[in-house]
Amino acid sequence: MDVPRQVSRVALVTGAARGIGRATVHALCSEGYSVVAVDACSAEGSTRPEGVSYPLATEADLRALELAYPGQVVCRVVDVRDAGAMREAANVAVDTFERLDVAVAAAAIIIGGRPLWETPEAHLRTLLEVDVLGVWNTAAAVVPHMLTGPEPHGCRFVALASAAGSRGLFHLAGYNVAKHAVVGLVRGLAADLVGTGVTAVSVSPGSTDTDMLAATAEIYGLPDTSEFARTQLSRRLLQADEIAATIAFCCSVPAAVLNGSDVLASGGFSG
Repeated sequence: MDVPRQVSRVALVTGAARGIGRATVHALCSEGYSVVAVDACSAEGSTRPEGVSYPLATEADLRALELAYPGQVVCRVVDVRDAGAMREAANVAVDTFERLDVAVAAAAIIIGGRPLWETPEAHLRTLLEVDVLGVWNTAAAVVPHMLTGPEPHGCRFVALASAAGSRGLFHLAGYNVAKHAVVGLVRGLAADLVGTGVTAVSVSPGSTDTDMLAATAEIYGLPDTSEFARTQLSRRLLQADEIAATIAFCCSVPAAVLNGSDVLASGGFSG
């Protein structure tokens, strides 16, 4: 008697080389997922996106995931602003693992340090292109595979928003705009998916101990990220693996009840 092969769920994760994206890859792999890990990465001496003042993840950071999970993780260097490249990354998931059940759009940047009226238009455009258009491109690339896959009712799209999407932050108006847009994008996507079984949610963390928070500390001229602990009711910084655990649940089949929600994982963020 043939024993049915146990099918692993398959995820695509953007912004996977470090921070919450990387922690999400670890969380999903620990639950048996196969993962296509995507990040734009930055070669030494390469040009950063307009307005970004901090180093981005490197290809070595990304490839370390393949070494940690041989055969379970496939890495691709892809800029989420490139719609065609994102479609190719989604195809890699299906071609390699024969299905695509989950996408986590975690790629993002932060730019700030000036009041809105002094912020260059180019900085706002960069935020919108990476943090919003990147989510749009990811959804456009993965959802068709989910709808035509073997189990649409279990497919999940999760986008990383921020507590900044619902609360104004000093000298970060452009980032506020971008993350608010991510929440709206996800709610619109969830409405478009009505009746399909595929669901969409956003997850909004508070101050999380990542390289992006370190960049925020530099924007504010703070000596380190510990200053942000006072913005949390928990009076401590959140850890990337804590947010990743929340994201992993949002990726699960039982998380269908969250469809269209913005899941606040802020530690009681008060701004």
